Amino acid sequence: MAQGDEARGPEPATVGRRGRSTAAERMLTFHARLRERGLKSTGPRDDIARVFFELSRHVSAEELYAEVKKINPHVGYATIYRTLKLLKECNLLFERHFEEGQARYEVAGEHHHDHFICERCGRIIEFENSEIERIQDSIAKHLGVLLTHHKMELYGLCAECRVKPPAP
Repeated sequence: MAQGDEARGPEPATVGRRGRSTAAERMLTFHARLRERGLKSTGPRDDIARVFFELSRHVSAEELYAEVKKINPHVGYATIYRTLKLLKECNLLFERHFEEGQARYEVAGEHHHDHFICERCGRIIEFENSEIERIQDSIAKHLGVLLTHHKMELYGLCAECRVKPPAP
């Protein structure tokens, strides 16, 4: 997957998505969870969290850093990584490692979804499919196991890449 691929395109495509919390609502939750941990809200930490929540796409630490630098040029990589770790500990983001191996972060949603990743342009398309979920539950029942979570990643070519020739 090419780096920065999502930054070129529009909002990530979704299929069957329910309503999401706003960035402002997520910031309130973040501040509440900081207080629960005895931590303070700081300007750089808030800038990073706000930008992350407003991006609404899968983002690498480097992409987030570039976006945050536009509003706060004094933020460093260490603060980006510490804040991403804190957001993860607060259950406000998911860290994903797709086939490329680079960590990408997405806002923790109120519901489960899966991903399609275009192998040419790197576009990530989120989707939900109740039939897939039913099949997984059926398999777990057949195996006699308790399914606690899963992740599904489908790889191929998105609709746009299927119709255009590959770059030379």
